[in-house]
Amino acid sequence: MKSMIFLLIGGFFFAACGGDTASQGDNALSGTIEIDGSSTVYPVTEAIAEEFRAVAPDVHVTIGVSGTGGGFKKFSRGETMISNASRPIKDSEAQTCKENGIEYVELEVAYDGLAVVANPENDWCDYLTVEELKKIWEPEAQGVITNWNQVRDGFPDAPLNLFGPGTASGTFDYFTEAIVGESGKSRGDFMPSEDDHVLVQGVAGDKNALGFFGLAYFEENADKLKLVAVDGGDGPVKPSLETVMNGTYKPLSRPLFIYVSSEGAKRPEVVEFVEFYLNNASKIAEDVGYVPAPQSEYDEQMKKFKEFVAKYQQQ
Repeated sequence: MKSMIFLLIGGFFFAACGGDTASQGDNALSGTIEIDGSSTVYPVTEAIAEEFRAVAPDVHVTIGVSGTGGGFKKFSRGETMISNASRPIKDSEAQTCKENGIEYVELEVAYDGLAVVANPENDWCDYLTVEELKKIWEPEAQGVITNWNQVRDGFPDAPLNLFGPGTASGTFDYFTEAIVGESGKSRGDFMPSEDDHVLVQGVAGDKNALGFFGLAYFEENADKLKLVAVDGGDGPVKPSLETVMNGTYKPLSRPLFIYVSSEGAKRPEVVEFVEFYLNNASKIAEDVGYVPAPQSEYDEQMKKFKEFVAKYQQQ
């Protein structure tokens, strides 16, 4: 993976360039930072954590992958202080946080495009329109749209085997909202997994497969998969750093977030980690296959976070 090469040189690079917020004295930081949530945001947060270990070796950062929804469940119970999320928090999740006395700040850390993928042996489908994707994935398609030739005239009479993130995934929520028109509304007869690596293996092993997940996981496995362009009304476009950034890959481009709790704002190792994250996200996000936000956006997120921290450190 490209990020592993980056990580080998990253400690020297950031130390030399002064890109982090940690200093020599910060090596005294200790404790454990527990993070959970989106598998899509995981590669960015994991790469950041690897770099952070070089400047704060006594801080242990653990990162789980239970999906955005699963992560928010733990976050709302106070089991984690940072939650990776590939969608904004839902009203019901926010209410649970409120009931448990947990306040939080939402921080945008990068942008992503959802990749629609097929098996490399698929020689008939180079693109799908949004209308065709809806035809495939809407609830009414369950048990009805089961062959490729039902999607478009000229496609073969072959079974349509679908793979996608599970219902706890923010990627699932985003895709269904963008394609079907309502978050969480989907046919149920597909192979789900919260682990994108499982989805990669499923599509890579089935000539008749079609699936979707975050662009970074396609980039990591491009030799095993075929990228299917999406026609959002202006012709077929494939997701890439360029098309996600300029908005031409639509409607499957989205922001990615981390959420930090009020309890985390009181702990110096968490504050240091989040500031390090925001200072270095633009470099690392691109390396692991995501689109960095403009620097002005990171500056705004840092301002928001420091104001949040100041509020709780005064208590």
